[in-house]
Amino acid sequence: MESKINEDGFQNPFVFKTDWKTAFDDPDFVKVFSSDILENYIVNKRWYGGKASTLKYIEVVDFFKITSKKNNYFGVLLEVNFKEAFYQHYFMPIAFMTEDELDTHTIIAPVKMNGIEGFLVDALHQEDFRKLLFDKIVHSASEKENPKVKFHKGRKLEQTEYKSSKFMGVEQSNTSIIYNGSLVLKIFRRIYISTNPDYEISRFLTDRMNFTSSPAYTGSISVALSEGNITLGMMQELVPNQGDAWQFMLEETDRIFENLKTKKIKVAKLPDIELFKRLKINEVPHEIIDWAGLSIFLRIHTLATRTAELHIALGGDIHDTAFTPTTYNGDYTVWLKNRLTYQFQNRLNILENNLHKLDGLALELANEFLDHKKEIRKIFLDFDWTKMKSERIRIHGDYHLGQVLVNGDDFYILDFEGEPESTIRDRKVKQPPLKDVAGMFRSFHYAIYATIFNNKDKYPYEQQELFQAGEILFKYFVGVFLQTYTEVAQAGNLNIGYRKEIDFLLKYCLLEKAVYELGYELNSRPRWAVIPLTGISSIMEFNKIA
Repeated sequence: MESKINEDGFQNPFVFKTDWKTAFDDPDFVKVFSSDILENYIVNKRWYGGKASTLKYIEVVDFFKITSKKNNYFGVLLEVNFKEAFYQHYFMPIAFMTEDELDTHTIIAPVKMNGIEGFLVDALHQEDFRKLLFDKIVHSASEKENPKVKFHKGRKLEQTEYKSSKFMGVEQSNTSIIYNGSLVLKIFRRIYISTNPDYEISRFLTDRMNFTSSPAYTGSISVALSEGNITLGMMQELVPNQGDAWQFMLEETDRIFENLKTKKIKVAKLPDIELFKRLKINEVPHEIIDWAGLSIFLRIHTLATRTAELHIALGGDIHDTAFTPTTYNGDYTVWLKNRLTYQFQNRLNILENNLHKLDGLALELANEFLDHKKEIRKIFLDFDWTKMKSERIRIHGDYHLGQVLVNGDDFYILDFEGEPESTIRDRKVKQPPLKDVAGMFRSFHYAIYATIFNNKDKYPYEQQELFQAGEILFKYFVGVFLQTYTEVAQAGNLNIGYRKEIDFLLKYCLLEKAVYELGYELNSRPRWAVIPLTGISSIMEFNKIA
C-alpha cells in the first residue's frame, strides 16, 4: 500500500500482530493505541476539553464491542491524565477500514492488523455504524448482545426504519447526528461516571411531565460499569426552528439601536426605571414602545412564560427524589459559599494579572471592582439560609439565549448539561430557579452590548450614550420578563418566595454570573470584560440603594 500522510501527520502504518476483532484484548495494541496514536489525534479535536492543560498520558479504562453484519466496532472509554494532577474521561467509537472501504477523511491512523492494511477511524464517520446505533435503539427491548451496553427506546420514538444520517453543523463539545431528517442523536464525547444531566432532565421532562417546550426524549445509549452508569448518547426529536434566540436577540437589538437614528430619539429623554421593577406590557412607557417596538416585549413575555413552565415541571414531582423540591439548609449554604469565595478569589487574581490589557471604561470599572472587593465578597458570604422561605429545585444550570431555539413566535429550551466549569455532582445540586432567570438576564445584557460593540460605526451616537440607552433597554427587558415569570411561576405553585426574597436571590445570582463571566472575558477577549464589569457595577449600585 502506498504510504499516506493523514491530517495528523502519520505516514507509515502502525503494525500489529493481532486481528482487529481482538485488538483491545491485546496489551501491545492498547499500549501503542493509547500513547503513540491517540495522543497525536485527540489534542486536535474540537470536543477535546484539555487544550489549556498539559497531557501526561492516556489510558484505555474500558471498552465494549458491537457488531453489524459487515463490521466489528469498539466503543472505547478513555481516561486522559494531565500534568496538573487531574483527569477527564472521553468516549470514542473506533472502526477499522481497509482502503477500499474507506469513505472519510477523518483518519485516526494508518495501521496493519495481522497483515491487513487499513485505517483506524472514528466510527461515527461510518454510515454502517450510525445505522447500527439507530437500529439498536429501536430494537433495544430485544437487545441481548452486550450486557455492559444499554440501549433504550423512548416511548415517543415512533420511527423504526433507518433512512439516512448526517452530522449536525460543526462539531462542538459533543457530536450530533441527524437521523431521517427528524431525530438527533447527541454522542457525549466528554463523559462522566454518573448519568448525564442532559439525559436525566430531558427524559424526566418528556416521560414524567409531558413538557412540550423542549425536544422530546426518544432514546439513549449508556454503559454500566461497577462504579456507576455512564451516558454515552441521547436521542431527541429534531425541533423545526429558525435558529437560536441569541441570533434572534442580536437582530432585534440591532433593529432597536437603528431606531435611535431613524426615529431621532434623544437618549437623555428616555424614561429610566430601577432594576427589577416589574412591568406588565401595557405598563411599558409609550416612549420605550415607540423606540423598541411592541413585538420584542411580546417575545420576552413568551420566553418568560416558557421559562416558568420549565421550572414548574422541574419542581413538580413528589415521587422522584432527584426532582422533588427541597428547602434551604446549612449544607447547601456551606457548599454555595465555598464555591463562590473560591471562584471570586480566582477572578480577582485573573483581573489583577490582566489589568494592563484594559483601558477606558473597562479599566475604570475594573478599579471600582477592586476597590469594592470586600463588599462584593461580603454579599456572597451574607447568604442566610434561615431567612429563605422559597424552595430549591433542579434547574437548567447554564441558561442563556444560546440554549433556546426560536420556533415561529415560540421557543424551545434545550441542552441541560449544566455549567461547563462545574463538576457533574455540582450540576445536580438543587438551586434557586431564579439562578436560571439571572442567567437569561445576563444573556440579555450581553446581546445588547455585543450589538453596540459589533456595529459601533453604524449608529451615530457616542459609545457612552449607546451604553446609557443599552442599560435602559436592559431594565425594561428585565422588568417585563420578571413580571411574567413571577405571575406564571406562582400560578403554577412554584415556591420562588416573596418580592424581597426574589430580589435578593436575583441580585445574588446576577452577581455570581457576572463574576463568573469576568474570568472568561479576561482570558479570551479582554475588550468584552466591560460587559460583566458593567453588570457588576449596576448590581452593586443597586445594593447600595437597597
